[in-house]
Amino acid sequence: MKTDGKPPKLYVIDPVEESRVPYLRGILTRSLQNAGLSFEEAYDVANEVRETLWAEADIKLRGSEADITADELKRVVADYLERKGLAAVRERYMLVKGKPVVIRIEDMEGQPQPFSKGILAQTLETCALPAEQSYQITTEIEQALIRSGRTRLTSMELAELTYRHLLDRVGPEAAHRYLVWIEFARSGRALILLVGGTTGSGKSTISSEVAHRLNIARIQSTDMLREVMRLMLPQRLLPTLHTSSFNAWRVLPTRGEEGTPFEPDMIDGYLTQAEQVGVGIEGVMKRAEREKVSLILEGVHLNPILQRRLMKVTSAVVVPVVLAVLKKKQLRKRLQGRSQQVSGRRLEPYLEYFDVIWRLQNFMLSEADRLQVPIVTNDDKDETIRSLMEIISDALVREYKGDPDEVFRNPAGAKR
Repeated sequence: MKTDGKPPKLYVIDPVEESRVPYLRGILTRSLQNAGLSFEEAYDVANEVRETLWAEADIKLRGSEADITADELKRVVADYLERKGLAAVRERYMLVKGKPVVIRIEDMEGQPQPFSKGILAQTLETCALPAEQSYQITTEIEQALIRSGRTRLTSMELAELTYRHLLDRVGPEAAHRYLVWIEFARSGRALILLVGGTTGSGKSTISSEVAHRLNIARIQSTDMLREVMRLMLPQRLLPTLHTSSFNAWRVLPTRGEEGTPFEPDMIDGYLTQAEQVGVGIEGVMKRAEREKVSLILEGVHLNPILQRRLMKVTSAVVVPVVLAVLKKKQLRKRLQGRSQQVSGRRLEPYLEYFDVIWRLQNFMLSEADRLQVPIVTNDDKDETIRSLMEIISDALVREYKGDPDEVFRNPAGAKR
């Protein structure tokens, strides 16, 4: 059955839906994946089925085109799966009728929720796995569940299945990190990420991305806290609070003549303002602890000195980090971009005080090195996010044991 040496173009018709669409291997591949085959297996079957259609199907020729009914196509696929010894896949393929199998996961209260590959993949990113690998592993777990015929399981059963899969496919380190995250999630403690860095280092952008991956709903900017405090405290009382972080030194009491060693230093002004804003930061952190709500705090005021002090004011898991842009031209370009992207932000102050901003970053990085606060160079967004996820994971590993027997068999004894 060929026209000019070529097979006619094949169309699949559905009389009920009154549709006529081309035969597409991609659609059949997805249906076979829903029945439990891996992508590679499903694609191979779709290729081989296409080769057998002409010999085994009831096809109606229309010149250079040919039609096959959806039911006839399904019969050919089912017969092929039977011959290949894939009876269980055949049964599920006939059952789902092209629709995905719905897997239900019971939460800790016993309420069933649809299995979400997106949520599980986000959880796997806490193991510092790349997003692509996380989604691949999640897909493999879903296919394993479909093949096994399990369409309902508890969240802890899913966690154990994920742990075993990571152990086999990725390795013990990633599996242990995942266990630690599960243990932390069940502990009820809040996670507070402190993201410091100078103006233009990308704190807000990176914080938003990390919050999305960790499913953290609250992000607090220290600049916003400073604005609130300005309304409550008059300028005559705290003048350093009512100016920019990089020129707060100008309103400090002068201790000597201009140009003398006793002149107020830029770092003095910055640290004074940071300590004042730190009062509000501490309040936000304590509330997050009481409410057991995870939080990301970001801002220029979160220098390593303040970060280390804030780590002692709460029992939450507090993770400090400093973002850095180590090339002057790149930082200047980012500052120029900020004024273009956000209306109302004037470029002149940033360029006028650029050397001060650069010096402020050098101070923060030196202090971070001295106080052993992690520094992440923000050159590539994806790599920066992956590094932050790894730093958070490392912090949790120091807090939790991640023992599989305790996590899966003795939940009450899982916490340190």
